[in-house]
Amino acid sequence: MFFSRFSILSRLYTQSSFRHVEEKQISMRVQFYSSETPEALKAAIEESNNDNQFQSHIVIAGDANDWSADDLDDWLKQQTIPVFGAVFPQIIHEKDNYEKGFIVVSLSDALDWKVVDGLSAMEKDYDDDIGDVSDDWSDGDTDSTLLVFADGMSSRIAALIEALFFNFGLDRNFVGGGAGSLSFQQKPCILCPDGFLEDVALLLHIPLNSGVGVAHGWQPVTEQIKVTKSDRNVILELDYKDAFDYYKKIVNEQSGQSIGVDNFFDIAKSYPFGIVKIDAEMVVRDPLMPTEDGKGLVCVGEVPEECFVKILKGTPENLISAAGTARQLAEEDWNSRYEGNAEAGLFIDCISRVLFLENQMADEIANVSENLPLFGALTLGEIANNGTDYLEFYNKTAVLCMLGKS
Repeated sequence: MFFSRFSILSRLYTQSSFRHVEEKQISMRVQFYSSETPEALKAAIEESNNDNQFQSHIVIAGDANDWSADDLDDWLKQQTIPVFGAVFPQIIHEKDNYEKGFIVVSLSDALDWKVVDGLSAMEKDYDDDIGDVSDDWSDGDTDSTLLVFADGMSSRIAALIEALFFNFGLDRNFVGGGAGSLSFQQKPCILCPDGFLEDVALLLHIPLNSGVGVAHGWQPVTEQIKVTKSDRNVILELDYKDAFDYYKKIVNEQSGQSIGVDNFFDIAKSYPFGIVKIDAEMVVRDPLMPTEDGKGLVCVGEVPEECFVKILKGTPENLISAAGTARQLAEEDWNSRYEGNAEAGLFIDCISRVLFLENQMADEIANVSENLPLFGALTLGEIANNGTDYLEFYNKTAVLCMLGKS
């Protein structure tokens, strides 16, 4: 059984030494490293390679490590055992979240992979890229999982997700998230054998079973509002009025504060948009900042013109409860497909939930993990379906993906 060979190990680097953990022959290994240096990453990968049992590595790293292309680009291209991954605002290991450090997931299987570039290019047809691999990866093995890491500051992530849906359908689970920095400045954040890249998405075909649950916990404080003008991830008009003025009026009334450019994100993190879906939970969109002219609103992810949105508000209790709902839905999805228990959980959660929950973030992680070994990322947008629901790019949403082999 795969489960008996699955191991979650912590390895904490210090300036002088690191703690060794006795290991046995395994198919997948997850290790946490507290060091933020590129040298620590390279040493960790070299050590895993010396085990002679792994054929690929996935790295989940914190943005505060401050890695650069100069640090990693050539090294990634030179690796004989490929290294994939992404840099996120924060990472998750067990019951804690970290700004610095990294997680290495080493697998005994080689991974199929694809980089989709030009993730902000208006002229790009993502079907051309994805069509190349969808036939090869849709060989009847519906128990595999597709992992998607995308540059969270790219403006056409939703278009990529739509192309994935139309090429792959609902035959298997998707999970992933938006990489990048809370500085909201676009920079290299995707690791792959092509280098340390920006404005791209990385697609990984993972030979693991999965069960996925998605929930957010935000509640509407307005009726439907029509998006009368938008440009990809920028809302320009709401009900034919400048989007920022319209939003500001409602948020000022709801919050009792005066929202402006300087304090925008501090207040807006509590008042996201919800895109109204027929017979489905709303898809949340995070407003990041006003546009330079002070009229529009820049969001994480596209907001289609002519769609309807509501302004939402959350409470810590509702968000923490929603994380438990994501856990429950993931268990139901797993149990409907496989016998036995999953042995680990990949938790993809929105970084703005951390900013909202602050010290109560530990309660949200605990509500997801229970006795499940947990690792993951706090992201700029979340990517998920569960093989039955429409694939989406979410904001401010908790996604749990249970992993293993039945």
